This record gives sequence, structure tokens and C-alpha cells, in this order.
Amino acid sequence: MKQELHDIIIIGGGPAGLTAGLYARRAGMETVLLERYLPGGQMLLTERIDNYPAFPDGVTGPELAERMKAQACGVGLIIEQNNVIEIKEEKYKEFRKTFRIIIESGEEYRGLSIIFATGAAWKHLDVPGEEKFTGRGVSYCATCDGPMFKNKKVAVVGGGDKAVEEGMYLAKFASEVTLIHRRDRLRAAKILQEALTKNNKIKLCLNSIISSIEGDKVVSGVKVKNTRDGAEKDIPCQGVFIFVGIKPNSVLLKNMVKTDEKGYILTDSDMNTSSEGIFACGDVRKKTLQQVVVATGEGAQAAVSAQRYVETLKGTAY
Repeated sequence: MKQELHDIIIIGGGPAGLTAGLYARRAGMETVLLERYLPGGQMLLTERIDNYPAFPDGVTGPELAERMKAQACGVGLIIEQNNVIEIKEEKYKEFRKTFRIIIESGEEYRGLSIIFATGAAWKHLDVPGEEKFTGRGVSYCATCDGPMFKNKKVAVVGGGDKAVEEGMYLAKFASEVTLIHRRDRLRAAKILQEALTKNNKIKLCLNSIISSIEGDKVVSGVKVKNTRDGAEKDIPCQGVFIFVGIKPNSVLLKNMVKTDEKGYILTDSDMNTSSEGIFACGDVRKKTLQQVVVATGEGAQAAVSAQRYVETLKGTAY
């Protein structure tokens, strides 16, 4: 039976949301977590995580996600697969401010507070052929689609950690990986760049951008333009993997909380947003480091802050 009025509604089931749920339930808060896909967020798309504490040999992203989910559910967190389409503020019963969460099916949830942990999504290139060939050669997840390109040529777009990591992963399957980056040097960590140079399956195409993705029914290659002299060339490939940055999934809170120019939600150190009762954590929040370990810490803080807010609202705070 659905709770009439939850203490805390968590939107988003990545590491921040799952940790927030763990802490909220341990504090005795009536909590529900709404996730439109599967719990885990970007962890589900990560082949291996080597820098999360307590895993000296590393851990796969899906395994870490499952462990976090199991721990949160073990203390009573309810996770429901629902796509939130609207958030409204309103007075409800004796409470001066509550939140009504409307999901895609038309059902509604009510809560005294919200923890917004919706994460971020990969940016697109917005070039001809990208949308047409998505799922037919164009991908944003090497872990998901890499095995389909065994003994084929693929292009990877981007110059950061993610692009290099995914490029090296794809080299396990592909016959050749071309890493395309718009600048004259990569942005990835030095240790990753050193590993990249040792892989003879990977070649660099610097100072270059993709101007179009070519093909008939599936990808057959890309047109690349040199950013210095404008010269164009064709690179034959059967797959294009795009890792050119992320954008925050903050549209649901548009005009409700303050964000920066890119849409990242602004909070204080306790995860309070500019709107009372709304807390934000994880990759949707403005910060300098986007890592699983950071997201979990923020999720814990958001839960504690939400707990204090709810208890004050109910008049039960110590």
C-alpha cells in the first residue's frame, strides 16, 4: 500500500540516491526512491571501478550498483520504477509546504521533502547521421555495445578520462580504434594516456571534429574536419562511440531551484538547494569532481539534511 505522505521522496537511483535511501531508512524516515530505469545510474555503464574504497582489485559497475541496492533495500528502502514528469509544491493538511510528484502513468506521490539525485546524461554531437544511426552503429556505452564490434573498426569521440577508458575497453574487441579529439592533446589523466600509448590497436586523430556520420542502414564511416586548416577526410568504421561530456538531468526542477548556466543545481555544503525542502546530490549538483565516492558522500549528507528538515516540520526535532 502506497504511503499517503512520505517523509522523503528520492528521485534518481544512482550511487547518490541509493546512499541517501540507506541513510534515510536507517534514520526511520518513510522513504521511497523513484527511478525511471534500473538502480545504479552511470555505474551500470561502467565496466570496472578501480578507485572505490574497500575494493583493492576493483569492482564492476553493475556489481557495485547491486551491492548498494541490496544494502539499501535491506534496511527497508522501497524502490519503484517510475518516470517522474512533474513536481509541484502545495500546502497539504497541516503542513505549510509539501511536494506532489506526478509520474508518467498519472499516479502521484506526496512527500514532505525531496532528494533530487537524477545524475547527468551524455551529450550528443548533433551532427548529421548521429540520430539516424543511434543503435545502428552510434553508441554512448562501450560496455553495453562493445562486444558487437569484434574485429571491426570503431571511432571514439572525446579526449577525457571516459573517452580514453572506453577506447581501451573497445580495443579488446575491435580490430582498430581511432580516438578523435578536437584539441591538440587529450584531457585524460596521465596514467590513462600512458596506458593508451602502449596499445597498438589505438590511434589518435587530434585537432579534429566529426562533421557527419555516414552509412546506409548502418554506420560505414565518419567525415572528419581538421580544426586548424579545415581539411576533411573520411575514416572508415562500423561503430562510433561518443563521450564528449555530460549534461545534468535537472529539467524537472526548472524555475524551482537555482542552477548555474549549464543547468547544474546549486547547493550549500549540506545539500540544501535554494528551495526549502528540496535537496540535491550526485552528478546533477554543481561541483568540481564527479566520482562515485563523492556521490555517496553527498547522498548521505542530503539524507541527514532532509531528516532534520522533516523533523523540524513535524515538530519532532531534538
